[in-house]
Amino acid sequence: MPPVFAHGALRLYLLALLESGPKHGYELIKALSERFGGTYSPSAGTIYPRLGKLEEEGLVATHTEGRRTNYSITEAGLTELNGRRDELAGVENDISASVRRLADNLRQDIRVNMRGLRADLAATAEAARSSARAAGSAGGAGSPGYSPEGERRLKEAEMLVQAFRDDMRVELRRHAGSHPVTAITLETVKTVLDQARISIRNSLDG
Repeated sequence: MPPVFAHGALRLYLLALLESGPKHGYELIKALSERFGGTYSPSAGTIYPRLGKLEEEGLVATHTEGRRTNYSITEAGLTELNGRRDELAGVENDISASVRRLADNLRQDIRVNMRGLRADLAATAEAARSSARAAGSAGGAGSPGYSPEGERRLKEAEMLVQAFRDDMRVELRRHAGSHPVTAITLETVKTVLDQARISIRNSLDG
């Protein structure tokens, strides 16, 4: 992965994040991670030295609350930020492009994996159809539309779909309680469900 921020861009973006109010280091790391849709999360070793440099330059001030150190932008920091709004807009555009690129890569990876899954499902479905035809031939003529075994499998399939839905809703809501659902997560859900729908329908039509 290429460098996420060009030289000096992270420094400027930290000032922009502090413009809305004081934040401690973890809040800044979390805000950056959310801005990148969870695809990038800077380390403490990346953030704190830059905050220390901003403080040395008088662009950021600190105050302690308990065991946490909060950072706030100073008048000098706000003056620099206002003088570099055009550059900040370019940083935002670079971030958006990076998120789109990562999302595209993720979609491609999902499609490749789903193609393999569809092939496996198709082979399994064909084997099941062959077994059913063989069983039908051995058992002689009968009603093709209903069988106790078919009814049992239908109920089992419905229960699996319902269980998947319930499990994913719980997982999504649990995660959303502490972190927002990212664009990458939403894209993954859409892509996987679309591919699963196609695969299941193909098995039904075969």
